[in-house]
Amino acid sequence: KGTMEVLPSVIAAVLTTIIFFMIFLFLDGSFGQRFKDIAFVVIATLLISLVEGIFILPGHIAHSRAIRGEHSKKGWLMRHSEAFIHFQRDRLYAPILRFCIDNPLIAVVIPVALVFVTVGALQGGIVKLTFFPVIERDNVTVALEMPAGTRDSITDSLLISMEERVHEVNAEYRSEFGIEKDLITAIGRTIGPGTNEGGLRITLVDSQERLLSSMQAANLIREKIGNVPGAEKLQVGGAGFWGMPVSIALKSDNLVQLRKAKELLESGMKDMPELKDVSDNDTPGLREIRVTLNDRARALGLSESDVMNRVRSGFFGFEAQRILRGIDEVKIWVRYDEADRSSIRDLERMRIRLEDGRAIPLGEIASLEVERGVSSVNHIDAQRVVKVEADIANANESVPDLLEQIEREIMPELMRQYPDVSYDFEGQSRESGKTTGSMKTIFPVLLGLMFLAVVFSFRSFLQAFMVFIMIPFSLVGVVWGHFVMGYILSILSLFGVVALIGIVINDSLVFVNTFNNRLKEGGKLKDVIFQVGISRFRPIVLTSLTTIAGLGPLMFEPSRQAQFLVPMAVSVAFGLLFGTILTLLMLPALLVLFNKLRLLASRVVKGSWPAPETVEPAVREDVFRQEEASHA
Repeated sequence: KGTMEVLPSVIAAVLTTIIFFMIFLFLDGSFGQRFKDIAFVVIATLLISLVEGIFILPGHIAHSRAIRGEHSKKGWLMRHSEAFIHFQRDRLYAPILRFCIDNPLIAVVIPVALVFVTVGALQGGIVKLTFFPVIERDNVTVALEMPAGTRDSITDSLLISMEERVHEVNAEYRSEFGIEKDLITAIGRTIGPGTNEGGLRITLVDSQERLLSSMQAANLIREKIGNVPGAEKLQVGGAGFWGMPVSIALKSDNLVQLRKAKELLESGMKDMPELKDVSDNDTPGLREIRVTLNDRARALGLSESDVMNRVRSGFFGFEAQRILRGIDEVKIWVRYDEADRSSIRDLERMRIRLEDGRAIPLGEIASLEVERGVSSVNHIDAQRVVKVEADIANANESVPDLLEQIEREIMPELMRQYPDVSYDFEGQSRESGKTTGSMKTIFPVLLGLMFLAVVFSFRSFLQAFMVFIMIPFSLVGVVWGHFVMGYILSILSLFGVVALIGIVINDSLVFVNTFNNRLKEGGKLKDVIFQVGISRFRPIVLTSLTTIAGLGPLMFEPSRQAQFLVPMAVSVAFGLLFGTILTLLMLPALLVLFNKLRLLASRVVKGSWPAPETVEPAVREDVFRQEEASHA
């Protein structure tokens, strides 16, 4: 009997949770791909637990001592635990529950006010939002890029100098914190892929043994390195798991406007103290000599290809002949001696032979200019693109707020001066957009399926609406939980909300289902609500407390492996804490308020005030079945 009583609500609870976790199966972006396995494991576990709860658990309970009427003596711990629970229920919860039932409007207005306060905290920046959180790491990377063509010996010497300065961080760290253990345990140095590129890989002591975060260590290292003369790019820390926090792609077919817009954007971003290591991917290439023919060369009948073929033959060489030596064929190449091809003056003095046999110095028929070439050409949507990127200087900075500031303060002037240039946000913003975009598409569909599952369980749209209205209110706990724990709300937090919604709906489903069953047995509406609250207090509170206690070690785990899960754990733990209070206090008040709405609707339709219990769906269904049975 007990199994059949709770079976509909249990099936509906598991089904709604499975439907909600199906969101992960349809998310786009690299982040969504990582969480498909989590969704599969959770869904499979829920299905197995449903089978266990329906068939196996009742069998175990049927053989328990309580069912057989055998009562063993309770131990000291059990007696005191039950006494504590009864005290909390009868002395603390019961009076508050009675007040909420008698004053339902007050019980609902308080959570609504908290929602407005929470929204204000988000809008005012008290609780910050970002795309992806900064994940704690055990290493710091330093990327150096010098002008194209820089010799590897010069790049290496600069890296050695940087490495010496980084080693000095250990002494300052020990002195500042009064400890003997170094912050940095090892430094690796690499050159490449080009001779002008290199980097350092700095290994930090384990996160549990140091007093600074990896970002704080990176800022300390960046300050110690200082400016590197002539460096095209210097990044300390670099892109995280999700790309650069701030990445803006400027697009245009007008290369002149594009490069000027890039300079304006970089200048504005460098003035923002919240950003560091501003760089772009439009780095100049190798130094090139541009040869431009003059009118005299045209008059002599020379073309660019004629002149450049002769220059190539003289400086690079040409194959004069091949000779056989035994079975081997030897190619003989001819070119100027190295002393005659080592400077631009040698190129200017090079003689270009004409068809009539005359030889004219190249400097008399062409102008020579030294300029930087192009190292790479990037396109997006068939337009030339330059990316300007930056890292955040502080882990607590809100990336969406920074992008909004850039769009508000820098981009209008940029678009006014350079109308041929357009822009898009890349990096974390683009990656986040893929995930949230697919979520916006699939979320309403799955939410609708969940709502229908609850409607079929209760056979009432209003009761299903009551259950789902608990969802936005439980987010209050999520927001303030991140504030208390010192975390920023991110997409990882949002995925924790998915799990939280399933738990909150489950508690509400069981509460309302118990209310419907008790109401069918008879009794006054408010008395039944009070009895349901008292009877459900213990299982709801114990379930919530054990879940929160289980998440506690994860929330305080400092290791790098746990950083992906901590925001989700904070969302579930604090959201469940607040959601439990809502289920025990606000949901009973909502049952009273919606009952009054039904009474008002019945008064308008029928012209009389019925008894409060008679308008409830469970009672009406029971009456309908009795009438059907009598007619049969």
